[in-house]
Amino acid sequence: MQIILLEKIRNLGDLGDQVTVKPGFGRNFLIPKGKAVRATPENKARFESERAERERRQQEQLANARARAERLGGVTIQLVRKAGEEDRIFGSVGTSDIAEAMVAAGFEIAKAEIELPNGPLKTVGDHELQVSLHPEVTATIIVSVVAES
Repeated sequence: MQIILLEKIRNLGDLGDQVTVKPGFGRNFLIPKGKAVRATPENKARFESERAERERRQQEQLANARARAERLGGVTIQLVRKAGEEDRIFGSVGTSDIAEAMVAAGFEIAKAEIELPNGPLKTVGDHELQVSLHPEVTATIIVSVVAES
């Protein structure tokens, strides 16, 4: 399926790129989320007429993401959980737990922006995580899981 990207998408392309994707990915994710349109002659013409506005909006989003990354850089958030032997916590700490703690600490962050490459956190200690604020901008935060006393 040929589509035109309406924004930069990591590992796929930049704004205005015409790419080929699997039909399900295009129909079920990219097009409904407003990230792409089908590559028809009408859509190509409409995109070219709106291109300057979309590029301006994308630059604003990039600047906003960089400003957020400056605020988030090196932030340490502490979560208290019950722990058993060998510093393993009961349950786990997921993206929603981290996002709630960050919002409570005064940082604007969505759980979809937090990357947990090894799955939920299950041990006590400091965990360095990446927060993907934009396809070009990431910030590093430290999540400190502390055993409840």
